[in-house]
Amino acid sequence: MRLKTCLLAATCIAATSTPAFAAPGDPIVLGDDLVMDILANARLRYETVDQDNALEDADAVTLRGRLGVEFATNGFKLLAEGEGTVALGDNYNDTIPGNGAEPYSVVADPESLELNRLQLSYTDTGFTGTFGRQRINMGNQRFIGAVGWRQNEQTFDALRVQVGTGPFSADAAWAISQHTIFGHDSPNRTFDGDFYLLNLRGDFDVIDVTAYSYTINYDTRVAFSSQTFGLTASTELPLGTTKLNLSASYATQSDAGGNLADYNADYFDVSASTSYAGFTLALNYEELGSDGGVAAFQTPMATLHAFQGWADIFLTTPNAGVRDYNATLRKQFSVPGIGNVTGAVTYHDFDSDFGGVDYGSEWDASLGFKLGPVNLLAKYANYDANALSVNTEKFWIQAEYGF
Repeated sequence: MRLKTCLLAATCIAATSTPAFAAPGDPIVLGDDLVMDILANARLRYETVDQDNALEDADAVTLRGRLGVEFATNGFKLLAEGEGTVALGDNYNDTIPGNGAEPYSVVADPESLELNRLQLSYTDTGFTGTFGRQRINMGNQRFIGAVGWRQNEQTFDALRVQVGTGPFSADAAWAISQHTIFGHDSPNRTFDGDFYLLNLRGDFDVIDVTAYSYTINYDTRVAFSSQTFGLTASTELPLGTTKLNLSASYATQSDAGGNLADYNADYFDVSASTSYAGFTLALNYEELGSDGGVAAFQTPMATLHAFQGWADIFLTTPNAGVRDYNATLRKQFSVPGIGNVTGAVTYHDFDSDFGGVDYGSEWDASLGFKLGPVNLLAKYANYDANALSVNTEKFWIQAEYGF
């Protein structure tokens, strides 16, 4: 959550030019054409992981904080933001090698202190250009995202240009570094290379169409170097007193750069959703294809936690690919003394794309609401393994506050 605040009342200038205290969300006016914003966020989370293997159950309590400042003048913005994560309990495998025995299951929130964003941007009518270390979310983040669920955010050293006129828009980025969620002490903290990311969108009255191209050429992580081309279309149809939302995606991926695998794999995604009496039902089929069991469609820059179950079994696609049949039921209701509460339940059934393997199934559930300025969330994931991985249960409670 990004909120602005005024730290020094003497610098807050009201319309009457009389200094006054400002509520959170107000900028600090430094001059006629210069405004300063403070960006701050804190998130406290408890995560437990119980797996049917020799590892001990993980219990992680982590606190993530971000603090930044943004100066804006005449269309230009300069933003600098730091991010730090501390572990208030260490009964979990934080993925950092060499920091002690790891008898626990993984919780990928290591302690870290780093520069999260440092960017210069310029915005004019129908144009935004951004240079520097930045957050990049494209589309629904299935291919390119900031991995906002984990405590340490994923950012990129990149040049990004976003333009639009009428129903047409383009979003293009050239990045040379991917700064991962694994923190400043991890050997996997940064992956360098040449990454060319492009979305072209047409938003028409009856249909929304996006064509995309992602060329990922790693310097060292060459097994994930790839070239992807795809197309997504979505529309909305009347259905009695409500509406039916439909979307479909197709993409093809092949090896690129120094990748030693010679493969070509397809991606499919089909979704339908509708709402009635406060309930929302969504049905989805997603396939990350396989080339004969040798290699599979990969998305190494995605916000992976948002797809294929919250137990995170499929962060790397198995060589046989994966087919995910899933359904979600969501409801928002009011609770006295609390207000609006949103609950959701999702069921996944996972199969391979090649070889007819029944991987397993998963139930996910969440409950979220707000108490004053604090966002509260509880989540649960239960993966029932058949032919892939092991039975896995995860549970989270978190509180998040921004000012």
